Amino acid sequence: MARVWRCTGLRWGEDGAPSLRWAGGRGSPLPRGKVVAFRVVGDARTCVGARGNSCPVRAEVPGRSTGARCEECARLDRAHSVAADTIADDPRPYHVYLAWFGPGMVKVGITAVERGPARLLEQGAVCFGWLGRGPLMAARRSEEMLRAALGVPDRIPYAEKRVVRADLPAAVEDRVGELAELHGRAQALAGWPESLERLPFRAVDHFGVFGLDGLPAADGAVTELVADGAVGGEILAVAGPDLHLATGGGVVVLDTRLMTGWELTAPAGDGPRDVLTLPVRELRGRGDGSVQEGLF
Repeated sequence: MARVWRCTGLRWGEDGAPSLRWAGGRGSPLPRGKVVAFRVVGDARTCVGARGNSCPVRAEVPGRSTGARCEECARLDRAHSVAADTIADDPRPYHVYLAWFGPGMVKVGITAVERGPARLLEQGAVCFGWLGRGPLMAARRSEEMLRAALGVPDRIPYAEKRVVRADLPAAVEDRVGELAELHGRAQALAGWPESLERLPFRAVDHFGVFGLDGLPAADGAVTELVADGAVGGEILAVAGPDLHLATGGGVVVLDTRLMTGWELTAPAGDGPRDVLTLPVRELRGRGDGSVQEGLF
């Protein structure tokens, strides 16, 4: 009987390397060129729970949900979320940053200093720069000020990030130039909280980490996993939660957040490794025999 695995999401390690994590603690590294393949087991996707705890009722959740949580578990998770602005007394220091995802696609955000660049890797930020460092509420006020003053959002949809990855400038100076200009404008603003230490511009570039050099344009993106659906292909790039795969159905983007909550297994025998039997949406331009060790 084939072994069944439950994915708990994609994680970026301290060394900047991505891996898929599985219930029980195992991980599968995701280097460029590796072939990944799996088949969905079972008829339903179940809630992944909240804050490290299992969902008490194992509620069924929609296939297209990237959170994979039922309403109650989602509420509990948000209740302890800095991003949801529900925590005001976190004593940890925070960074304020500018992140670049493509031409004209810059956002402002905050992340705990102790997390380093992990949040930026998780978001798929192609490059970023720290703006300042200080207490949570000072960082939050700075974020709001910069959003209004610079005209940049605090969130960019993944659908927009995906369609530009194959067309990004090859020269690093062309990728960080917009960040440098906005960083200069930000530092010239009045009204920064006194408790926030402002930092000089120093760009961090993830173009090579993600494997975006020579990346072909994606034909589509997987919209959800379905019962008995399968996917297999060679990893072309990994950015944020997204795998860019060369499959039998073309180059597709698989958001690994869609994998959580499903039971998965390896394809039967030596089955095809370039299969694609999951629903896919066309990507459009912006504004348009031995013990199995793992799945792959």
